[in-house]
Amino acid sequence: METVIGFTAIAVALLIGLGALGVGIGMGLLGGKFLESAARQPELAPMLQVKMFIVVGLLDAVAMIGVGIALFFTFANPFVGQLTAAA
Repeated sequence: METVIGFTAIAVALLIGLGALGVGIGMGLLGGKFLESAARQPELAPMLQVKMFIVVGLLDAVAMIGVGIALFFTFANPFVGQLTAAA
């Protein structure tokens, strides 16, 4: 039982950590490309800024879904229930 809880804690840490790392890299790339495109064509900057914020919101949604799944595994772990039912 302790092994399942320990592996779940490791999985939750990886899920949150790698999700945050991926979102951080994605936002960095997105911001850099936005600055490049706004420097090349300044008249398109307002339109590009709106699209950039929409994509940033979608990136944040991916991270929040990962946090939600991690909280589910932390507080309502289905593997512990299966382990107690099997034993």
